[in-house]
Amino acid sequence: MVAALFGCWFRVGGARSALVGPVIPVGRTVVQISMSRSQVVLLGLGLLLILLLYVGLPGPPEQTSWLWGDTNVTILAGLTPGNCPIFYREVLPLPQARRVEVVLLHGKAFNSHTWEQLGTLQLLSQRGYRAVAIDLPGFGNSAPSEETRTEAGRAELLQRVLRDLKVHNAVLVSPSLSGHYALPFLMRDHQQLHGFVPIAPTSTQNYTQEQYWAVKTPTLILYGELDHILARESLRQLRHLPNHSVVKLRNAGHACYLHKPQDFHLVLLAFLDHLP
Repeated sequence: MVAALFGCWFRVGGARSALVGPVIPVGRTVVQISMSRSQVVLLGLGLLLILLLYVGLPGPPEQTSWLWGDTNVTILAGLTPGNCPIFYREVLPLPQARRVEVVLLHGKAFNSHTWEQLGTLQLLSQRGYRAVAIDLPGFGNSAPSEETRTEAGRAELLQRVLRDLKVHNAVLVSPSLSGHYALPFLMRDHQQLHGFVPIAPTSTQNYTQEQYWAVKTPTLILYGELDHILARESLRQLRHLPNHSVVKLRNAGHACYLHKPQDFHLVLLAFLDHLP
């Protein structure tokens, strides 16, 4: 290949040599490039390496959309009544409504809009679920509230939101920070919940093994494989819930629903579809 490309081999008195390279015309002058044998070999090896690298390099990564749902689903928005209104986004079931309704909380760096961007609200609507995503007090479009200073206040706030929005047979999805609200509610009012989906929530260490044993709510414990701190700590406590299953999302971190949205949605829908 090298000889064909560069024409650098010729004979002098019957012997082969590698002293002359290609002949390149420059105007009316002919310039002859001299190359040593070692230079020719190195150049040939370099070209071969480039060729191998070009063939062996992987193609560009697949472009995956963050949004995984029908963008044509209508998303309603509003504020709950009362002195400390809570902002919410809501979708209604497109086909025949299923029994349970999904309430989506959020982590510290997020708000209800996250579930719209991710396509979770749209997807739940397509599958026949009414779904409500709320902005916790002090996040998104919800003002801070003094009520959230106590555990009882946070549980009562969540209970009031469900009552104001006429949510029945609720399945509560609680990632990260929102465990600060979901767990007090679970311990006090778990009879109102038809299902619970904790995603590495905070505050799990605040309750005893006996308190967890008393909760009979069907629970899907979700966490990311790469979340080595909060996921492990919460899993250690949540395993005391008597009616639970555990799913670990591979190659996903703390906000596993963002890192692996399709896997998250498939697991969530499977849990919801099989609730009695």
